[in-house]
Amino acid sequence: MGSGKKFAVLLCAEDSDYVKKKYGGYFGVFVGMLAEEGEKWDLYRVVAGEFPGDGEIAGYDGFVITGSCSDAHGPDPWISKLFNFLQKLDSLKKRVLGICFGHQILCRALGGKTGRATSGWDIGVRTVNLSPSLKLFPSLKIPNFLSVIECHQDEVWELPPGAEVMASSNKTRIEMFKCGDHMMGIQGHPEYTTDILLHLIDRLLQRDFITLKSIMLPTILENGDLSYLHCELFGAVGNA
Repeated sequence: MGSGKKFAVLLCAEDSDYVKKKYGGYFGVFVGMLAEEGEKWDLYRVVAGEFPGDGEIAGYDGFVITGSCSDAHGPDPWISKLFNFLQKLDSLKKRVLGICFGHQILCRALGGKTGRATSGWDIGVRTVNLSPSLKLFPSLKIPNFLSVIECHQDEVWELPPGAEVMASSNKTRIEMFKCGDHMMGIQGHPEYTTDILLHLIDRLLQRDFITLKSIMLPTILENGDLSYLHCELFGAVGNA
């Protein structure tokens, strides 16, 4: 299925030295989770103002927007540029997967609303319940729930017009959404390992961004098979 396809990761955060050394940066983490044999994956550091040119967009089958330390509703020039870029991708019906910050800014670009979570930070492993509507595709073997790593203080407040909730939790009402057959957002971090989460928690504590009270004690993550994410966004489901 993946042979000859081309995708791009839109990196919205600077890699820590630890993640670069152990995983080859977050680009390596995402490629490890999503890439299939025969595909080509490129990296654009949008946090540093690096975006695909207009003439390059057509060559990609899909894009992935990563997490970030920035707010999706922030005033940074690169965030405004990403906002406009995502609207362009939507007009071209390009497939886009947004993770955490990516989930939130994708929502905003499509006409939804985001902001600070009323219940505060969500850090740790949380059970996310998937929508019954996903059972329309039984061949994907989608479970009823997933245990997903979370690390965010913002959330989607209001879905874009025409969007559908794909998953929710007892902490966050919109854990996943889709808009049309080409846009999908995930609030959690299916790409994270427990090791990455613990390293991130340590960095946040050292910088006084969080306190120990913010954290659910991490447990062993049992994500199960997430291969359906690639199918849902980049494969046959969108063409069904």
